[in-house]
Amino acid sequence: MSAETREHVLEVAHRLEYVGSPAAAALSTGKAGSVGIITPYVDRWSFGRMLGGIERELRAANVDLLLYCTGDPSDPHPLLPHKRLARRADGFLILSVAAESPDLEEIFKLRMPLTMIGASAPWTSSVRIDDRDAAATAIGHLVERGHQRIGLIYGREKANPIVLEHQRYLGFSDAMERAGLELDDSIQAPGGFTVAGGEEAMVRLLDAEQAPTAVFAFSDEMAFGALQAMRRRGLRPGYDIAIVGFDGHDMSGLLDLSTVSQPLELIGATAARNLLADMNDPSRERKAVVLPTELVPRGSTVRDQ
Repeated sequence: MSAETREHVLEVAHRLEYVGSPAAAALSTGKAGSVGIITPYVDRWSFGRMLGGIERELRAANVDLLLYCTGDPSDPHPLLPHKRLARRADGFLILSVAAESPDLEEIFKLRMPLTMIGASAPWTSSVRIDDRDAAATAIGHLVERGHQRIGLIYGREKANPIVLEHQRYLGFSDAMERAGLELDDSIQAPGGFTVAGGEEAMVRLLDAEQAPTAVFAFSDEMAFGALQAMRRRGLRPGYDIAIVGFDGHDMSGLLDLSTVSQPLELIGATAARNLLADMNDPSRERKAVVLPTELVPRGSTVRDQ
């Protein structure tokens, strides 16, 4: 095609406001120009922060983002068949879904570039924190403050090894056993990773025959609910009962909540960069990245002495 003809075609296309078909472009280039994100949730603060880091990296690379929500165990949403998924994306990011989960069966059939966030598998890149060690650090902090009866607010399935919160439960159990402390089921309750669920769980712990002197919540949002339950009963965080959360939520500082902070935006951004690199060079050695967490002590635990 001559330069003159090309210029004329572009001029006509502009005048007619023609928009090229992404599907047709994918057929000609073999590239969809997009990355699929598999996530069980879209309405949690921590997932939103990770998605923010992912979106910035993909936007900078001029790659589109496609979101697929599998839903939680109470409301599952099956993924599309793997052949349909393959036509829509050049690679996938998997947020907080264990490699053993049946939700990922269709994804693993693709044999496409994958990066897992929060979990790992030997055949793919991954970015995560050490949930087990981070949870043990939180319990160690409470033990150092003199607490011996420590309650737990978990999400839904603390003992299920294919659910990622299980690693936090193992860390909780490790630290309790090292300190010679009892694992008492009467002061452990599910909070569903929501504020309302955290409040309901804390009520159960407070109503136990022997209430805990300290509580560890698997998320800051559940800890916020626990704080509300305490205040409704006139209990003072850090004086009457200590509490520590997990995530490093923006609101944790305002509520003076001790927390285990994780670098959520960095986790998302690092995973996106690794996936883009794997897509550009499929023979590249897969990377397993473990990012650090930080215990942030605040008034909800340090005022109790």
